[in-house]
Amino acid sequence: MTPLAISSTRKLRIGILGAAGIAPAAIIRPAARRNDVVIAAIASRSAEAAADYAALHGIEASYGSYAELLADPSIDLVYNALPASGHAPLSIAALEAGKHVLCEKPFALNADEARRMRATADATGNRLIEAFHDRYHPVSHEIDAIVSSGVLGDIVSLVADFSSSLTFDPRSIRHDPVIGGGALMDLGCYPAHWVRALTGEEPRVISATSSVNPMGADISMDASLVFPSGITAQVTTSMIEGTPLNSSLDIVGTRGTVHVDNMVFPSQGHSITTTIDGLSTSLTVRGGETYDHQLAAIVAGLSSGTPLLTEGADSVNNMMLIDAIYAAAGFDRSFRPTA
Repeated sequence: MTPLAISSTRKLRIGILGAAGIAPAAIIRPAARRNDVVIAAIASRSAEAAADYAALHGIEASYGSYAELLADPSIDLVYNALPASGHAPLSIAALEAGKHVLCEKPFALNADEARRMRATADATGNRLIEAFHDRYHPVSHEIDAIVSSGVLGDIVSLVADFSSSLTFDPRSIRHDPVIGGGALMDLGCYPAHWVRALTGEEPRVISATSSVNPMGADISMDASLVFPSGITAQVTTSMIEGTPLNSSLDIVGTRGTVHVDNMVFPSQGHSITTTIDGLSTSLTVRGGETYDHQLAAIVAGLSSGTPLLTEGADSVNNMMLIDAIYAAAGFDRSFRPTA
């Protein structure tokens, strides 16, 4: 199928797969703040649920099956907001239907699925983008600039954590390992991405430890990594009830350090504290919501053809790291402990 071309002279038409709770913040409200994007359709497995969701959010069309939305010739970009178990099959179907795809994180259930998704994008020529929204915020660009400037000296180690309290609920997709639940998949995919993005390298997992819920999903994970350059990293995540909310990154160099508070949602308040030769300075970076920056990058990238920060091999490599952490912690491919 001929790759879908996006004209800069008309609105980008987006269809959402799944009447998901994340969609209003992630795509519906950011689209409403632009004049070159429209949320054109929503699909659910229930026609009634889709219609109710469309009415609530002012969406033009609703479909009672995902296939109907994918068959809509007016849709340019599909936002896959389904659980991780639905990312590979529906993203592949969307690409084959001639759509570009913005797929929620984590990208897939495992790296094998991610490779099939990537191969389909390559074969169709359509774009497949992972929704690591934080990567498009000016805070992320500022951290890149600090590291690349050399003021920290040689980077020695990284500590990255994203944790948040989440009450155990067997009905929650976040606690069901079969459909891709677990702390590493839901939260830890972010710090895994941070350390890879900062080093520009792919690490080896030295060790990993976890705790699990009654369904076999990890509710905490602590992984030790080493990169080819010798940089070490600690990636931690927890959704154990009572865990304080934290999304932080610490960078240690031979001359100084950086501590970043609130990597995931910096528009809600963040700080970047740099200490060089014993002198500390703190700053904040002007920017909007991460999802607005992500959508702006997508619109520009689809119009210009410029590759984006969270597509291509990056998504496959992040899933490879997640797989390796699970293996080191004693999990099999379905994310259930082997012992």
